[in-house]
Amino acid sequence: MTRTYVHRHRVTFEETNFTGNAYFAHYVRWQGHCREAFLSEHCPRVLDMLHDGHALVTVSCGVDYLRECWPLDLIEMHMSLCDTTTNRITMIFDYQRVADAGPELAARGRQTVAFMRRRSTGLEPAPLPAQLIAALGPYTKRTGTHSPAPSTAAD
Repeated sequence: MTRTYVHRHRVTFEETNFTGNAYFAHYVRWQGHCREAFLSEHCPRVLDMLHDGHALVTVSCGVDYLRECWPLDLIEMHMSLCDTTTNRITMIFDYQRVADAGPELAARGRQTVAFMRRRSTGLEPAPLPAQLIAALGPYTKRTGTHSPAPSTAAD
């Protein structure tokens, strides 16, 4: 069984739409919260790099909605690594609504981010940091994931 990083979120009334359920755009926002919590807990050096000339740029994301979520629902975001390339990471997310009868899969999402370096001419691809590759290793979802040579310098 694949290990997943779990981030919990309580749906607020502010996140609902006119019909009372969670507005669809918030699911993508919750992916960002989950990803940032993972970085904070497992890769603080990568966060330092983001303040020192590097960037994590979302290049694609999406969500398949399976069940409605409502105010005060507790959502467990289960994040795992799907794929890596030299400077990109693709993560998958299972949104599980915590219910008395057991977890209910409410949505599935996917997000690809690129690790970039800021230059005077704009952004350019940069190798994934070694700390990030090591931290994501235990959360790999699928076989065949390409693991690039880790970056050892934050240049």
